[in-house]
Amino acid sequence: MRILIADDHDIVRLGLKQLLTDRAGWEICAEATTGNESVELAKQFKPEVVLMDIGMPELNGIEATHEIRKLLPETKIVILTMHFSDQLTRDIVEAGASGYLLKSDAGRQLVTAVETVAKGGSYFTSQAADTTVGAHTMPRSSAFKQQPTPRERQIVLLLVDGKSSKEVATSLGISVKTVETHRANLMRKLELHSICELVVYAIKNKIIEA
Repeated sequence: MRILIADDHDIVRLGLKQLLTDRAGWEICAEATTGNESVELAKQFKPEVVLMDIGMPELNGIEATHEIRKLLPETKIVILTMHFSDQLTRDIVEAGASGYLLKSDAGRQLVTAVETVAKGGSYFTSQAADTTVGAHTMPRSSAFKQQPTPRERQIVLLLVDGKSSKEVATSLGISVKTVETHRANLMRKLELHSICELVVYAIKNKIIEA
């Protein structure tokens, strides 16, 4: 798996590399020190995951995330920052990032965050969970009244764990088409539009723990 690290501080990039380079099959394909450079290197190397600092010169991490997601929709981005705020959480979600991790938690959670987003899941700090709910328009009159069926709950648990439709099908002993039908029905029932929103729903309704 190719990983791009974007941070303007040498010591931070070094620390992140040390946390990741021991993982078999993981490669730090490039390092960026500005927002513009992160976009250009992402276009060049097409990494599976980008670790993006917010306070970047030239183009901040939110703007760079938005640009990379437009160019490379399959690339997953984890925002790394020392700061937390409600508005920042909303901005991160709207930019299309799959993860939001405080730098103070990176030593314990970075590997898990990268693994989760690489498999198609979302990884947000527990502080962000309640704020993220507010960042989406999910009407309580419908979305939170229509509870998932037992089978849909099983599928939710596997999807938010980063499993693909094929992996969910294998785990539950059903066809991929059945999984995708359940998923489409569930998203429509709950008025959700992305896996990120599904993760938030699952946390909010205690299907999974934050």
